Amino acid sequence: MIEGIDAITYRIEHQLEDCQRFLRDWGLREISPTQFDTVNGAQVHLDTEVAAELEAGNTLASVLWGVTEASDLAHLATLLKDAPNFHHSHTEVSARDPHGLAIRFHLTHKQATTLQGSPSNPYGAPQRINAPSPVYERATPIEIGHVVLFSDCLQAAEDFYVRLGFVVSDRYPGRGVFLRASPEGGHHDLFLLQIPNHPRGLNHIAYTVRDIHEVFGGGLAMSRAGWKTQLGPGRHPISSAYFWYFENPAGGLIEYNADEDHLTQAWQPRSFDPSPTRFAEWAIDGGIDGHTRRQPKVEASGSFLTERK
Repeated sequence: MIEGIDAITYRIEHQLEDCQRFLRDWGLREISPTQFDTVNGAQVHLDTEVAAELEAGNTLASVLWGVTEASDLAHLATLLKDAPNFHHSHTEVSARDPHGLAIRFHLTHKQATTLQGSPSNPYGAPQRINAPSPVYERATPIEIGHVVLFSDCLQAAEDFYVRLGFVVSDRYPGRGVFLRASPEGGHHDLFLLQIPNHPRGLNHIAYTVRDIHEVFGGGLAMSRAGWKTQLGPGRHPISSAYFWYFENPAGGLIEYNADEDHLTQAWQPRSFDPSPTRFAEWAIDGGIDGHTRRQPKVEASGSFLTERK
């Protein structure tokens, strides 16, 4: 079984120091100047020499997927033996997907964690008793949640990943497909998005945090550090996840993500027509200023929201 994302590698052509500072501010642990990791051990690499077939410039060069059993590697080797750049060793299987993206598989090295998000208090079923919800000064991403690619070969790419064991969660017919790595898990590990006349490339990579409060805390910290919001905070109605997107100097966008739907084999994929309200139930354009805790260029006033100068 494919367990999820174990590592990603960005190909860096320029702004290496900015990329390093960005990932530190993002909340990843620095192992070396070009290697970072999440709480569960998923790794992020910055490589100035690796080739990237996906697109020019700073971008995603490869995705390393973790599997749970050695037999999974043997099975994937059989499925990928005719794919471009196929290679099989006793520890890893690698090839390129229909976009030219390097994909690799190995026995997962991620570690289980005991971290839990703050429980909520829905009406009639309170779960958080005599305890406030947390306030985070910054985020500490737990895992790499998903990758989103711009595709120019959507059906071929969907067929390729489904053959490897990925499962369709939902889709925009002819425009996009949400895929999870195994029958039970989060709403998607991979989203393929085809936009007319748009070249293949990286859209974004999402990092999972504990709860909506950490989405806010992380986003506010990134704002204070001077990084630019692309969109958010907000909420995706299709996956139910809360998000906050930033522009990433290492390539594409980057997302804090929390509270996505958890699916099983009983889930039936749905189809949607693309629209702004399908993408976001609500979203703040331009983010929230980390100092004023208001939208940019809006000053805080008074000790309480109801007070005015």
